[in-house]
Amino acid sequence: MRYSSDHKAETRERVLKEAANEIRAKGPDNVAVSGIMARAGLTHGGFYAHFPSKDALVKEAIGTMFADARARSDRIDVDGDPRAALRAYIDFYLSPAHRDRRDRGCPLPTLSGDFARARPETRDRFGAGVVGIATRLAAPLAKLGYADPDAEAHALLAQLVGGVALSRAVGDAALSDALLADTHASIVARYGLETAQ
Repeated sequence: MRYSSDHKAETRERVLKEAANEIRAKGPDNVAVSGIMARAGLTHGGFYAHFPSKDALVKEAIGTMFADARARSDRIDVDGDPRAALRAYIDFYLSPAHRDRRDRGCPLPTLSGDFARARPETRDRFGAGVVGIATRLAAPLAKLGYADPDAEAHALLAQLVGGVALSRAVGDAALSDALLADTHASIVARYGLETAQ
């Protein structure tokens, strides 16, 4: 049976979404192509019609992860008050809901350590996602008058990612909540966002 090019593209997209979720949940080294294909409702044999290797799948899934993260954080691109946009993003990023949805949230706190050991082309793809988020953070910071919004965005992103990563890594629920709350309070105070909602 022959399938249309739309069908092939839709199937590929379904595989990429499953791979992105699995990679965020388990890390790139702990996912199996057969499991991803089964969750996508496909056979393992069909994998090679879409990707030449697992490494190629992982590289492509990185783009899907960052697209998912962007869809969840569109509020930062609002043309209104940059303080409100920045506060909304910080509120989302440092929320218990984001912390608790490792398989759906931003890939940075989940996978930075894993991709530090990846192939150069995979690291470059991950790096492009980092640049994309930092660029989006720099826009409201520039509107707020920061002299070097790119550098400020890099520092802010590192603090956001670190706060979520540490809150996920500790076993004590109270400490996890405190890491999120204290990181949130520190950032809000630094940028004077207490009244921005």
